[in-house]
Amino acid sequence: MFDSPLSASAYEVLQSAPDATDDDLRKAYRLRLRQTHPDTGGDAAVFVQVQRAWDLVGTPAARAAYDRGHGFGAHAPSYAPAGPAGGASGDGGSSGWRPPRAAHDTRPRARSFGQPGGRRRESYLTLMREWAGRGADLPDPYDPALVRTAPRELRRLLADALAEEATARAVGDLGMGYTVWHDVAADPRDPDHKLDHVILGPSGLYAVLSEDVGGPIRLRRGELIGDGVVGAPIADTVAGARALGRAARVRFSGVIIVLPDDDVAQAIEEVGKVRGLLVAVVARSALQTVLRRGLTGARDIGGNELFDIRTRLQQVVRFA
Repeated sequence: MFDSPLSASAYEVLQSAPDATDDDLRKAYRLRLRQTHPDTGGDAAVFVQVQRAWDLVGTPAARAAYDRGHGFGAHAPSYAPAGPAGGASGDGGSSGWRPPRAAHDTRPRARSFGQPGGRRRESYLTLMREWAGRGADLPDPYDPALVRTAPRELRRLLADALAEEATARAVGDLGMGYTVWHDVAADPRDPDHKLDHVILGPSGLYAVLSEDVGGPIRLRRGELIGDGVVGAPIADTVAGARALGRAARVRFSGVIIVLPDDDVAQAIEEVGKVRGLLVAVVARSALQTVLRRGLTGARDIGGNELFDIRTRLQQVVRFA
């Protein structure tokens, strides 16, 4: 995923210098294909990244466009907040974020509370101004060329905000049968421990982590591993769900970890139970499917019970 704030450049994926000759770049590409091919013990997700990198710089015309775009090709991504400010459906006007929608789209949307990615964006803007503007306003703190040069901790904040917003858009499209709380404080004693999303629908009640570490991720013994993984994301999300469940006197159906499509080898990978909760790692494009059908072993939630769980959560949810 070369438009992520954390993604390596095409040259870095190919392990070649930006000023390498076309012949040397082609040799590097062929070597990386052999190194990463799944049939020879390589990582399938990395193998796909190598092919995508070659698509970006494999011809003189493509390479020239990529270099002119500061490593983003002909079309740089937009990192600015999506959608106008204003309260999302069901939040009483308290949210500063609205899922973007076409003007003619009148379908009922999921009931939404809180601001997805809001805390991460606030932290990003504060630190970016300190780093690039020395506290002054920047003309465009989301300029892709500026973002690419920023320290990794700043890019990680922005990547997480974008991931949370992408999940919010997907959940919003599920319709009025779903309720979602964003940026939920998991433990009032620990302000840094939050749940990115709490999603309630007919298929169950789920704690959802929206993650983007800028590269392929794998599972080992029920936990995420990868070059950009920090700490124990699955264990932390499970702990947050259990703490909130106790406070609200509800039981979570499971935990869902949402990752960029290019960073996982399969779209849906159900891990089993971690500390009593079902866990699945899901590609972003498969999230709606999982939320509609539920995790294997999770029971459906009926109308009266759905209302009761929503009421209990509303009474205790606090936003991070």
